[in-house]
Amino acid sequence: MGLNKNDLINAVAESAEMKKVDAEKAIKATLAAISTELGQHGSITLVGFGTFTVSHRQARKGRSPKTGAEITIPAKIVPKFKAGKALHELVAAHKPKKKAAAKKK
Repeated sequence: MGLNKNDLINAVAESAEMKKVDAEKAIKATLAAISTELGQHGSITLVGFGTFTVSHRQARKGRSPKTGAEITIPAKIVPKFKAGKALHELVAAHKPKKKAAAKKK
């Protein structure tokens, strides 16, 4: 299972030896700055960690899951993240825990 925002706040507070309240303020300020910067300039690069960008998706045809009828999916702008080399290497160094095999009936 992954880390949620509260877990991240606790981890930052512990590793930076700061109060949880201060860690929460720092995390919220960081996320707000990233969101604002993406909205205004469309790109943020954190060397060694990765790059946040904005991607423009074209309108396209699709199918309604309920009716199967063809619909037009409107164009939209979405955030994207590309991990940096150091993050790729760090993730590759950790071996994921194996999930228990599903039992056959």
